[in-house]
Amino acid sequence: MSTLTSVSGFPRIGQNRELKKIIEGYWKGANDLAAVKATAAELRAKHWKLQQNAGIDLIPSNDFSYFDQLLDTAILLNVIPKRYERLAFENQEDTLFSMARGYQGDKGDVTALPMKKWFTTNYHYIVPELESSEGIKLNSTKPFDEFNEAKALGVLTKPVLIGPYTFLKLARGANAQKLEYDKGLVNAVAAVYAEVLGKFNELGAQWLQLDEPYLVLDKEPGDVELFKSLYTKILAAKAGVKVLLNTYFGHIADIYETVNLLGFDGIGLDLNEGREENLEAVSKYGVASETTIFAGVINGRNIWRNNYATSLGLVDAIKQVTANVAVSTASSLLHVPFSTEGETGIPAEDLKHFAFAVEKLDELKEVAVLADATEDEKKASAALAANQALFDGTRVAADPAVAERVAGLTADDFVRQPAREERQKLQREALGLPLLPTTTIGSFPQSKEVRAERAKLRKGEITKEAYDEFIKAQIDACIKHQEEIGLDVLVHGEFERNDMVEYFGQNLNGFLFTKNAWVQSYGTRCVKPPIVWGDVSRAKPITVEWSAYAQSRTEHVMKGMLTGPVTILNWSWPREDITHEEQTKQLALAIRDEVLDLEAAGIKVIQIDEAALREKLPLRKSDWHVKYLDWAVPAFRLVHSAVKPTTQIHTHMCYSEFNDIIRDIDAMDADVISFEASRGDLVVLDAIHDAHFETEAGPGVYDIHSPRIPSEQEIEDRIYEILKKMNVEKVWINPDCGLKTRGNAETWPSLEHLVAAAKAVRAKLEK
Repeated sequence: MSTLTSVSGFPRIGQNRELKKIIEGYWKGANDLAAVKATAAELRAKHWKLQQNAGIDLIPSNDFSYFDQLLDTAILLNVIPKRYERLAFENQEDTLFSMARGYQGDKGDVTALPMKKWFTTNYHYIVPELESSEGIKLNSTKPFDEFNEAKALGVLTKPVLIGPYTFLKLARGANAQKLEYDKGLVNAVAAVYAEVLGKFNELGAQWLQLDEPYLVLDKEPGDVELFKSLYTKILAAKAGVKVLLNTYFGHIADIYETVNLLGFDGIGLDLNEGREENLEAVSKYGVASETTIFAGVINGRNIWRNNYATSLGLVDAIKQVTANVAVSTASSLLHVPFSTEGETGIPAEDLKHFAFAVEKLDELKEVAVLADATEDEKKASAALAANQALFDGTRVAADPAVAERVAGLTADDFVRQPAREERQKLQREALGLPLLPTTTIGSFPQSKEVRAERAKLRKGEITKEAYDEFIKAQIDACIKHQEEIGLDVLVHGEFERNDMVEYFGQNLNGFLFTKNAWVQSYGTRCVKPPIVWGDVSRAKPITVEWSAYAQSRTEHVMKGMLTGPVTILNWSWPREDITHEEQTKQLALAIRDEVLDLEAAGIKVIQIDEAALREKLPLRKSDWHVKYLDWAVPAFRLVHSAVKPTTQIHTHMCYSEFNDIIRDIDAMDADVISFEASRGDLVVLDAIHDAHFETEAGPGVYDIHSPRIPSEQEIEDRIYEILKKMNVEKVWINPDCGLKTRGNAETWPSLEHLVAAAKAVRAKLEK
């Protein structure tokens, strides 16, 4: 019997971002919901057939979503807060969108649910809000409809759901409290999953995949019992359906024995992340006789070709314990681009090193075929030989100048003088800002006209001179508008930039770029990460010209805008031939050069965004410092350590859990930090208060990822909430993130309300 192949999940946005375009058209009123559903059905059919034609045995369904799978799960369980139910939309999709984006219209005014990073990825999930166990019931036919849809096309799929343990661990009560150990809630959720299993049994499903990535985290008291309680009830209802417990992003060594004893038909193990621990657990505790281990050997989070020899070694290690082995993607392919097809901008000699989602299907099948082959057949395999040649050759030459500079770093390069408290006094005097200074995070809306001019320049339809004059006009208008509404620290708007990481990569040595390698970040928001191809250094000054121009157009303080080294690495496709630490040091030195050039050009406030610092924090707390923070935090200090005491260094972070690393954030030694707090109900303020946080801070006072416009009173109330936990002299007032993705019609009224609220509070405090 040949080895089974399984795909955990597939990208859903479309090869050309078709889903993004049709949904955003619906939000703008340019098309109806029927058009959205038609496009979605076309994409699902295409993706199922692609996998079927690649020879994949277990093809996922219900991995598709209009916004987010965890939000879909909440709706499936009828975990819909009453404020959204009261909107009484005719279509469930509109309820989903209101929960994800907020709603402001004739039906009412509600903010969106919180949004957080999905484990260590740049994907964002919507945090479900639990009110009670009473209303939990099966509330959606989506999983069954999509299974039947595929079946009608001749594709028998493996339905995929976020598992109940992960759902309960990520969900929160109305006031951010955790409710996952409530027995009534646990029983109600388990009953719905049991009902789902029963329905799939009736429909003829052979396998059901339940994703439980939360199992790879450290266990809290009660977690193992919670997991056992849920699955004892669920597995009792499986009848003829085989249940695959799928885990990823780490290891489950601390609960593997329990999982193995529960009698799952399949256990999915990530053999890229958590490799050693997972293999050790399988070796120590064995595998139940009726259980198949799904060996996650095809990396769902990188774009580099799979090393077949390594993957075959991992499969063989499992086979030493059990003959029941399937090969699988280590996680959903949601986190990689669609296909390398059409990437004509990358030379074929380089492109052969990459595999996106479509190419990973072929890799998965080839590994499965090779796993079944005899040793003689493997030796004769052209696929194995070609793959090995990729890894035997020298892909890129090292840059000796970069190596020399990194090697020459000393401890003093990572320390800024004088101490922060003294710097902050000097900066207050030098900058002359009022109490509760107002600013934005950096970017302003990028209109169709801005994107069109950039495209014309790229195609050679306009000259660089004409493009520069256009950008100057955009900057001038943005500065004038900021001055008119009364912002204290201005930004130039970043109209010349396509993406906060790609723009920097394009001005650094060592990067490659794709044309269409889009990846979903949240909802319809997609990003196109650059590729770290070789050693990194700064090719030339990147932002200095535009920042200096902007400062010359105003008497206000103009903030220089940079992306930090950790974020550049985390939001790029990093190399796999050298460590992340080494790559980050190279990037830090390149951005350090830019910081010093900005300072020399007269820029007194410089923001170095580290939006993704928390993103790659290891999931196990024992790994936090030694495997990440011990080099990531110093890398940020390396960037700014040489500036003058009066130069104010800002940073920014968004959509992560900050509370548990708040002291490490303080240790970055920035002067000011702005961060997302509006969707998190300002819970980070408790951590700031308890940690005696020294950095000045601007907790975001409104959510820019929602189209709704906050009122002045709403923002004023937020400011007073902040002042309950923070010293007023350390508080900045700003939105929670950049404004690039919003429209002018939402942006400017919101900022007017922000400034008015700050002035109102300031006036009351000064009485």
